[in-house]
Amino acid sequence: MGSSKPEFTVISTVQGELTARVIKSHLESEGIPVVLSYESVGVAFGVTVDGLGQVRIMVPEEFAEQAREIIRPRETAGENQQAWSG
Repeated sequence: MGSSKPEFTVISTVQGELTARVIKSHLESEGIPVVLSYESVGVAFGVTVDGLGQVRIMVPEEFAEQAREIIRPRETAGENQQAWSG
């Protein structure tokens, strides 16, 4: 009777930890679990070159479409978050 871990999928890749944390908070407020995946050197040194500052926003597969719908209005609103597109 072991419980299986959910499969996580990347719904978006953004530039910078701050943007990722804002999106994470928004999704979690909607009841969607979120995991952020990034290279630690990008956070430690504030590096945003050659993909080091990229953060992958991941949710369980069953929440993926709902999560994309939640962040989509921000993508098309042109709120200076062009990198929000997955």
